[in-house]
Amino acid sequence: MKSRLAALTASLVLAPSNCFAYTPTSSPEGMYRTFEINYKDMALATCITTAYKYDVNVGIDAGSSVSALRDWTYYDMEKSPLAVKALVEKYLARDYTNPLAESQIKGIKFDLLKCLDMYHSKELDALTKKVVTDPNHTYMQNIKKP
Repeated sequence: MKSRLAALTASLVLAPSNCFAYTPTSSPEGMYRTFEINYKDMALATCITTAYKYDVNVGIDAGSSVSALRDWTYYDMEKSPLAVKALVEKYLARDYTNPLAESQIKGIKFDLLKCLDMYHSKELDALTKKVVTDPNHTYMQNIKKP
């Protein structure tokens, strides 16, 4: 699974960089999403970055996504970084041992599944409500139109 994810990441990274410049559908859509959604997406990307930190391609791509999402979200910078880190570490520490899968793939940890569980958790919902400023607002609402 890691090799497939790495191959996908590499193909996206190696794609021509000007492919994002032409149409709205070829650009990232995060700037149009609410701060609440972007905050949760940032937490998910942080979890993936942490889980796959030893896979350079995945780590670079996920880390870059975290940076972009930070730009498109307004939240309490004092409380958030440590709170997200603690939540990510809590979920990645879970033991999702599956003897059947382990017999086929040694050392499998189901880290992506843990990240998805964190993403859908009540804990992330509560943290988002606590730290996100104006959760229904979007980054694009701050951009002045000519």
